[in-house]
Amino acid sequence: MSIWWSLHLRREAASVPLARRLLIGTMETAGVDPEISYDLSVALTEACANAVEHGGGAPHGGSSEAYRVTAYLDGEKCRIEVADSGPGFSVAQEIRPARTDAEHGRGLCLIRELADHVHIGGRGGTVVSFDKILKWKKDPSLLTA
Repeated sequence: MSIWWSLHLRREAASVPLARRLLIGTMETAGVDPEISYDLSVALTEACANAVEHGGGAPHGGSSEAYRVTAYLDGEKCRIEVADSGPGFSVAQEIRPARTDAEHGRGLCLIRELADHVHIGGRGGTVVSFDKILKWKKDPSLLTA
């Protein structure tokens, strides 16, 4: 089975749970194991929160009030991309673990822990893409409906 969707969202905190609920609903309908769904939904939440918080000041003095989320469930893998048009993220920037009591700065490390593969890059903004091998429930809802 192959499913994909893309959302164009305002850079507002209320957009984050919308993207998360759509992903969870899609994976539940497709019969993805709930633990995998949860891991990916947490990673998506972190990526969206970063886009909302940091993705606004576009290069060259512009600004963007939106970001894009795309999810692909294809065969045995799910790939998620969150793209904004903020100042960008240099590969040279170090992603280091935040202190355990820190309120901020844990998102990218958490995404790396929850996903199988993570890529951060982009020009004229940041694209965080991550994927994970899927596991399936024994009785997917698509087959029992």
